[in-house]
Amino acid sequence: MPLFTHPWQPELPDHRQPFPMPLGSTSETFPMHRRTFLAASSAAVLLSSSLRAEDSSRRRVAVIGHSGRGNYGHGLDTVWRNVPETEIVAVADADQGGLAREVEKLKLDRGYADYRKMLLEVRPEFVAVSPRHPDQHLDMIMASIESGARGIYCEKPFCRTPAEADALIAAATKQGTKIAVAHRNRYHPALATITELLESGEMGRLLEIRGKGKGDRRGGDEDLWVLGSHVLNLVTYFCGAPKTVSAVMRKEGRLVTADDVYPGGEGLGPLAADEVRARYEMEDGTIAYYDSVANDGTGPDGYCMQLVGSKGVVTLHIDRTPIAHFTPGNPFKPASAGKPWIPITSAGVGKEEPNPELVRSVHNHILPVRDLIESVDQGRDPICDIREGATTVEMICGVFQSHRENGQAVSLPLKNRDNALADW
Repeated sequence: MPLFTHPWQPELPDHRQPFPMPLGSTSETFPMHRRTFLAASSAAVLLSSSLRAEDSSRRRVAVIGHSGRGNYGHGLDTVWRNVPETEIVAVADADQGGLAREVEKLKLDRGYADYRKMLLEVRPEFVAVSPRHPDQHLDMIMASIESGARGIYCEKPFCRTPAEADALIAAATKQGTKIAVAHRNRYHPALATITELLESGEMGRLLEIRGKGKGDRRGGDEDLWVLGSHVLNLVTYFCGAPKTVSAVMRKEGRLVTADDVYPGGEGLGPLAADEVRARYEMEDGTIAYYDSVANDGTGPDGYCMQLVGSKGVVTLHIDRTPIAHFTPGNPFKPASAGKPWIPITSAGVGKEEPNPELVRSVHNHILPVRDLIESVDQGRDPICDIREGATTVEMICGVFQSHRENGQAVSLPLKNRDNALADW
């Protein structure tokens, strides 16, 4: 049974939107999945009959991390131990103490200080590029591609610039390597329920999408990279490709200037702002907004995206269970009593989740990893593939470019393939 089909999921149209590939790629267009999601059956998620733990042909996996510089993301090292059809055969970590801890945690005989040496000696079929710091991703992914890896699972943010994404897409396309980016919410089965709300007319007309960062000390462009990437990645799921972005960046209430730019932490590249306001025109005509303001007082509850319809609002909280709630009614009409927030699950609005194990497999990366394995075997793209990751990076760097151009709308893909803050 294919991993991403099941009896309770209605068949939805596979809208594929033309969108120019980043420079350096080999095709003029690439598919954008729009309002389309094929969730996994519980039987396939737990264990396919063709993939048994005792199977002698378990898939060989190598893990790359860097303790103190992004570590191992959110469990990108250990997820493979929960997928019986895979076997971790090696780990690399440039930090000696971190390497020793990781070898013990993963129950391995040895580890490597140099990931390039590991890749050449081990020749794994799959590689986990785990550090959260994206300044290391280009070299790690390139080395993995060159070693002959068939599939790569990479922590987000995917990379730092569209130019880096261009290079990775070109190399992966030439080698035939499948790359998935760990925007795990893209795999959530409740997205199909939200799609049905939109397409059935129950929400009315989709008026806009509002995305928001966590509003903590990282508010601004750091939040845009670290947390906003999840939100923007979901915007493209619902609306297709971005056409333009216009944005302003502020620091302490004033517009950011070149004097505000500084080397950002966590390998993100140059940063400058504690406030970001961005507006995206999407291919289906929807306008999507993303805002992030440092210490805005909303706490983690503010980290969400809202699909605002004329007859109701869906609020989607990243990495939560339930992931989304529906508030019916005209959002602009005063109500005599508080409007309900009705949980959304894979079974529908206000219905109990019939497959909590499936949801857990999204949060702990098992479902994305199995999708990557299946994409290699079937010769298709992963659900959140390299081009989806590249589009998210493009949307982030578009904010910097628009601010450099006094908040004007700039077209996507960007002509400037680098970070516009870098040469300001």
